[in-house]
Amino acid sequence: MTPNDPGIPLTAPEPIPAWLADERLLRDEGVLFGLSDARTEEKTAVIRTFFANQTAGLEHQIEHQNEKIGELNLFIGQRENELGELDHRRTTLLARQPANHQLPRTVVSLLLALGMGISNYFLIETALRPAYPTNTALIALGVFLAGMFGLFSQTSLFHDPTSRPSVRRLLEEVALPVVAAGFVWVMALQSQSVGMASALGLFVLGLFLFGGKLLLGLLTVLRNDLLANTSNRQLIRDQRVLAIQYDAQSAELRRDIDTFRTQKWQILPELSRAEADRDRLNTRRDMLTRLFESEFNLARSVRDRLSDEQRKAILRD
Repeated sequence: MTPNDPGIPLTAPEPIPAWLADERLLRDEGVLFGLSDARTEEKTAVIRTFFANQTAGLEHQIEHQNEKIGELNLFIGQRENELGELDHRRTTLLARQPANHQLPRTVVSLLLALGMGISNYFLIETALRPAYPTNTALIALGVFLAGMFGLFSQTSLFHDPTSRPSVRRLLEEVALPVVAAGFVWVMALQSQSVGMASALGLFVLGLFLFGGKLLLGLLTVLRNDLLANTSNRQLIRDQRVLAIQYDAQSAELRRDIDTFRTQKWQILPELSRAEADRDRLNTRRDMLTRLFESEFNLARSVRDRLSDEQRKAILRD
């Protein structure tokens, strides 16, 4: 940005008065004003006004360039903040650890539990067939479901060591499996010996109490493992996407920062030259003002000691 930029108005330089361009003439002006009744402010105001007009263009240029540098610093700060947020998001995402899960083991356990449940159903059907030759499958299914899925609470009492058992909860957990196993035992007595029927009843009761609870508990564990596995897969996808986006976005932000800094560095030398020219003119103004005031005060101090003829002679010269 230079004074020739369209944003900076151009003014023709004001010609410098002869008495201001020549220090000897300026001293004479100070003497003449000191010997007369004029005040020093009249002449110093003219000096300051002249130099104010000389530095007006420079002041406008400096203000314009400072505003431009301020805008560039704002843009640089915004890009640096975005780059910092991008780095923080990348660091946070890469630091996240995948959730622990045992999905393969849970699936295998669930299949085994299903196998136990199916085997238990066939045992029940075999024990009930002599007593119920018709609709045996439906009756066996009802008994099987009553014994296997009699879980009223979210987790089984046998799988929750932190809970305190109560009579009501114990009945909710055990009543249906015991009743269903007892029914199978009684039906088995009609076609089997007491020992075989008792062994079958105890075996079915054990499967009801533990196999059914295990199956329902595994469904909850499977749900949690599937959620953890899905979360881990999403985490891996997010990390891959971020790795690709990070390189592109960070490179773009750094290019913007470099571009803004280059524009700023191009302005700084011009700003420094404009400030130097303004300071040089202001220094020249202050020096000429002090020179005039010095001659003025010297002449004013000796004016009263001079006769009218001497003052008139000096003024004529």
